[in-house]
Amino acid sequence: MEIGALDGRHITFRPPKSAGSFYHNYKGDHSLVLLALADACCKFTYINIGVNGRISDGGVFRDCTLSKAIQNNSLNFPQSRPLPGSSNNVPYVIVADDAFPLSTRILKPYPQRGLSHDKKIFNYRLSRARRIIEHAFGILANRFRVLLNPICLSPNKVEKITLACVALHNYLCTNSGQFYTDFDEASIITLDTWKPQGTNRTSRSALSVRDEYKNYFCSPTGSVEWQDAAVLRHNC
Repeated sequence: MEIGALDGRHITFRPPKSAGSFYHNYKGDHSLVLLALADACCKFTYINIGVNGRISDGGVFRDCTLSKAIQNNSLNFPQSRPLPGSSNNVPYVIVADDAFPLSTRILKPYPQRGLSHDKKIFNYRLSRARRIIEHAFGILANRFRVLLNPICLSPNKVEKITLACVALHNYLCTNSGQFYTDFDEASIITLDTWKPQGTNRTSRSALSVRDEYKNYFCSPTGSVEWQDAAVLRHNC
C-alpha cells in the first residue's frame, strides 16, 4: 500500500562569488536540493527545491512542508487496512532510502548489518519499489537536459527553471503517458545524488509497521517467485 517514492537530487549551478561555500555539497559542487515524491506513473506529486546542497536529503525532508503535513496528519491518507492474508491494520506508506527517518508513514530499509533472510527480502522488495523515483528523476534529466550540467544563473532562477521542468514533465506524463515515460533504463542519465547516512530514533509503532510489511513480503500471499533468487544473486 504505497502512495509514492521519495528521494532527493542535486541541481548543480554556478552561484555568485558572494555566496562563498554556502551551496557547496560534499563533491565540491554548488547545488540546490530537489526533494521529490513520485507516483507509480513517474509523475511528481510533491517537490521542494531551493535548500542549499550542504543539507542532506533527510535534513531537507525534516524541515519541508511534506514532513509537517505528515506529522499533522493533514494529507488525507487512505484509511489503514490489513495487508492480504493478515488481520492487522497497517497504514499507507511512502517508500524511501536510508537517508530518511523511519516512521509509520515513511518506510525505509533495515540496517545492513546482520540481516536475516526475511529482512533481506524486505530490503530488496523496497528497493524495487523505490526505483520509481529514480526513474522519474532520470526521465526528467533526459528530457530537460539543462539539468545535467551546471546552470550559470542565480539560485532564484535555477529554482524557477527546475519548477518549469517539473511542471512540463508532469504535463507530459499526464498527456503522453508511456510514449513519454517509456525509457530504456540503461540509457537514462541520472541527476547527481548525495546519500549521507544519519541516525534516527524510531518509535515502536514505526518498527512494527515495517515488520508487518516484511512479514507480508515473505508470506505465501505477498511473496513473488523470483525474490529469493534475486537476493541470493545480490549476496554473491
